[in-house]
Amino acid sequence: MKIAAFLLTTLSCVGAFTSSPLLSKHHSSISSLCAEETNGDDDDATEFMSAAEISALTKDVTTKLTSVEVDSILPHRYPFALIDKVVGIESGKRAVGIKAVSRNEEFFNGHFPGQPVMPGVLQLEAMAQLTGIILNTADGIEEGTIGFFGSANGVKWKKPVVPGDLLVMEVEITKFNKKFGIIKSKGKGYTDGQVAVEVDEMTMVIPKIPKS
Repeated sequence: MKIAAFLLTTLSCVGAFTSSPLLSKHHSSISSLCAEETNGDDDDATEFMSAAEISALTKDVTTKLTSVEVDSILPHRYPFALIDKVVGIESGKRAVGIKAVSRNEEFFNGHFPGQPVMPGVLQLEAMAQLTGIILNTADGIEEGTIGFFGSANGVKWKKPVVPGDLLVMEVEITKFNKKFGIIKSKGKGYTDGQVAVEVDEMTMVIPKIPKS
């Protein structure tokens, strides 16, 4: 921008002593360049968002369960603790949980070097863990109840989940047979508002613990 302005000023001064068509042509080109750069600066200013503005995008999202509270419900620990917090929950019915995907995740060391992608099976595991949280809010379920993965049907991966992503998952219980210890659920995971993973049905089984 400064170079273009300097050239324009120089040519304008020369223009006071000559009316050469060549000079007029250059004058027009430099003027266009200045206009383009100015418009570019305006576009950059319009697109730029401050940290405060970006942070404010989630100001209405409230944390229902912190990571510490999640740890008190689920037995999973590093590197398999895949729910960082819960931001929405209806007891025994459905929940919205978040996994902040960090470059420091252990699995990125091998999946894949130079092109890190969160393994799809871990995305599914994260939704299963969210199902476990919902299970522990259901009536008549003892605190600390664990559900084992039984099956998953209709799983689709739509886009890669990579370092820096927030995987926002919603899981809903579709069937709960307490007598036989069977829980069925469905879920979706999103990054940047787009579906990254979805599962039509997950089946969890509550193991029967022999009475001592």
